[in-house]
Amino acid sequence: MFPADYAIGIVDLAKASEERAFESLWVPEHTHIPATRQTPFPQGGELPREYSHTLDPFTALAAASTATTSIKLGTGICLVIQRDPIVLAKEVASLDLLSQGRLLFGVGAGWNHEEIANHGVDPKRRWRVFGERMRAMQAIWTQEEASFHGTYVNFDRIWSWPKPLQKPHPPILMGGDYGAAMQRVIEFGDEWMPHPDRGGELRDRVDEFWSRCEAAGRPHLPVTIYGAPIEPKAIDEYQSAGVTRLVFRIPAAGADVVLPELDRAAEVMRRVVAA
Repeated sequence: MFPADYAIGIVDLAKASEERAFESLWVPEHTHIPATRQTPFPQGGELPREYSHTLDPFTALAAASTATTSIKLGTGICLVIQRDPIVLAKEVASLDLLSQGRLLFGVGAGWNHEEIANHGVDPKRRWRVFGERMRAMQAIWTQEEASFHGTYVNFDRIWSWPKPLQKPHPPILMGGDYGAAMQRVIEFGDEWMPHPDRGGELRDRVDEFWSRCEAAGRPHLPVTIYGAPIEPKAIDEYQSAGVTRLVFRIPAAGADVVLPELDRAAEVMRRVVAA
């Protein structure tokens, strides 16, 4: 759910999600929405209000971590190219430590070209910037004295603690729906997080992804579907295609709307798990 400033509070949402025994809670990210925008919304139509009203994901998940004990906390997704990599590496490590190793680090480059450009990044180079920032953060997380020298990220030896509680770092889940995205998952990630309805039949895409994993000498990496409908039939299809985790989309609204949706999702989850 987008933790919008007008929706149910993130602490209440986190508590309610943990009480219903969900495995994880995910929040998206948009630092801002440009008032004049040429980039079309990928889902079509008008951009929903919550995109410009959402809280910072790390602040929101830190608050959620203090009110829960077991539920995992995910960024879905963190827009890496809109953040300084040294600062982001510390935010990730700090949240993983504060949550006692419950962070799932979902990442991507984003779709809104004007939003990307406002952060000083040429949208045409966003994936090259993304790659360098991911490699730089991995160096910071895993090395006592890290350095990185690239075209877009450049720093000499630094000391940066805390290190993530999870080793070597929190699981990295990468968004994306097509072949190039699959290759980036294999290069940078631990799991693939595609949309369920983009890029062709899901079973065929998972098969292609796993073939690419094998060709790169990696095992069949897990697949998380982000934005799954709360429908048992669809969930059965995802499971048969090899999907490991399903993330339901809950509307950014008040408790009177959100809590019944959580109950409905929890009932579907229980039926699937029992089966």
